[in-house]
Amino acid sequence: MKKSKVGSTLPMPGMPPEQSETLGKISPASSGLNLANHFLIAMPSIQDPIFGGTVVYICEHNEKGVLGVVINKPTDMTMEVLFDRVDLKLAPGLRSSVVDQPIMFGGPVQDDRGFVLHSPGGRFSSSLSVTDDVAFTTSIDVLEAVASGSGPARMLVSIGYAGWSPGQLEEELSRNGWLTVGADAKVLFDLPIEERYTAAIKLLGIDPLMLATEAGHA
Repeated sequence: MKKSKVGSTLPMPGMPPEQSETLGKISPASSGLNLANHFLIAMPSIQDPIFGGTVVYICEHNEKGVLGVVINKPTDMTMEVLFDRVDLKLAPGLRSSVVDQPIMFGGPVQDDRGFVLHSPGGRFSSSLSVTDDVAFTTSIDVLEAVASGSGPARMLVSIGYAGWSPGQLEEELSRNGWLTVGADAKVLFDLPIEERYTAAIKLLGIDPLMLATEAGHA
């Protein structure tokens, strides 16, 4: 099987690989808006083939732009396939809920590399603690821990990420392309993938059916 290009250290938007350790160390966005640990929910009116119907978890929002991961768009790749492609041997008896977990399409940026959202715990070489419940790791050592059976209890693995240059997301928000709401780790990690969009909208106290109706009459 052809091996993937998933690297040992994965660079961030606008940063060369050697600067990936600056995760979480960049100044806030000049707009003063910080949507880290928020969900971006695509409005039903968005027909974009990449972002239509998606929920994006925002990991970082600063003067370099925005980094997020789509959490409800699975690929046909499983963790077992990913482990094979990066030459990681699985520990005997690794539970099927890990092996069979689908890999998300995290976004169109660096879609030949892996990114991991997970519950905190463990020491990984390139990792950002977003909240007490969510960490974001861009180095392969987190996958090594998972393969050995000692990885995070909760995780979401994506290929690629969603990135916005400085001011770009703010402009899209001004055009009502997205809804935003504080993220819930249960939606991120625990809900079935097909339920995450509706659950994220409900965090706003909005009936998803009413939102779709309004969009249809826009």
